[in-house]
Amino acid sequence: MNLISNLSHGRTVIPAGFRQQLGIQDGDQLVWSVQGDALLVTTRRAQLRKAQALFQSFAPQGSPSVADELIAERRRVADSE
Repeated sequence: MNLISNLSHGRTVIPAGFRQQLGIQDGDQLVWSVQGDALLVTTRRAQLRKAQALFQSFAPQGSPSVADELIAERRRVADSE
């Protein structure tokens, strides 16, 4: 979908269809970047998901979650006290 939008006083409106398609809600933080001659906009939530996927790609398949291991260890310590 392409749409031409006017810039007024350095502001523009993100059309509702784009916001809905990307799941952008009122109050969401947006990340703006320039790539070549294009302005890219994404949400912080989308950036977080992308970072999580990147880190997950380095975790061995089938390995337990580090967070789950930490929780289990804390429970063992708490039970022994």
